[in-house]
Amino acid sequence: MNKIKTFFKNSIFWLECARVYTLPITILSWLVIFVYSIKHHGNIIAGLIALIGIGFVHLATNLADDYFDYAILTKDDKFIQAAQECKCSYLKSNKATLSELRNVIILYLLLAALIGLILFLYSGPAVFGLALIGLLIAIGYQKLSTIGMGEIAVIIAFGPLMFEGVYYVMTKNFSLDAFILSIACVLFVNTILYAHMLMDFDGDECSHKTTLCQKFKTKKAALNFILFFYILSYIIISILAQNTGNYFYYLTYLTIPMVIDLYNSLNLYNKDKTTLPTIYPWHYPLDNWKEIKNTENAPFYFRFFYSRNIVTAFMLLTCIAILAS
Repeated sequence: MNKIKTFFKNSIFWLECARVYTLPITILSWLVIFVYSIKHHGNIIAGLIALIGIGFVHLATNLADDYFDYAILTKDDKFIQAAQECKCSYLKSNKATLSELRNVIILYLLLAALIGLILFLYSGPAVFGLALIGLLIAIGYQKLSTIGMGEIAVIIAFGPLMFEGVYYVMTKNFSLDAFILSIACVLFVNTILYAHMLMDFDGDECSHKTTLCQKFKTKKAALNFILFFYILSYIIISILAQNTGNYFYYLTYLTIPMVIDLYNSLNLYNKDKTTLPTIYPWHYPLDNWKEIKNTENAPFYFRFFYSRNIVTAFMLLTCIAILAS
């Protein structure tokens, strides 16, 4: 019994370290193409199995990012001072070692590989190529993010790779409309990562990370570029609506006021990291807010969670559009 309790305790600990709170966005992205595939007579069981594999790859990627970042953090005092307090906190507090972290990353990737094997046997050889691309992105994400390619990696992984991958394992075919849908959705998903990098602008600058935000040299210029992802997504979803005749896709425009609200909030953060704007009902849910709101990390987490909530709204509205067609 004690071994079982220890197993569950360790499992929960590593899920928290892997930022399991980011998993709902992956699930929502999957849900869009899952619903779309069902509308095209896809196999439900294959889609559900694919979700498990996608989840393990996502968590492994988060942990791998910490693994490589921590090596920089411990060597650069400026990075320690500029980085968010929560960054690699479980390593800094000695709750886990680098070797333990490495082992968990390998375990998650092996479990994802097992899922891939099952789908390979059911759906066909294309699964191998899709899984290989996913593995390369998971392992190389941190390196890609240091040269300003992190957003491209996310766009590929959470866009065409996931959407076409899920559609393929469910229908054994690929789809141009699914590809277009993937771009519209992943541009929204990418804003979460971009907002995170924008708020970590100083820490990344000290660690010599050349993120996309860093390429704009100033926080103001970097902030303005987030609008590019949102606007392009609205344009692409409009193209899909016109091509398919499904005008319910325009429901996603209901998120525009939230996008403007987030932009203004990030602008305040750029000027002062301690600012916490007035919180209204539409900003929720904010995870563990009672515990977080009085900490130094509250301004960061508020904006991070809100950017996630905007994506959640966009994805759910997209699912409604697909079901209504």
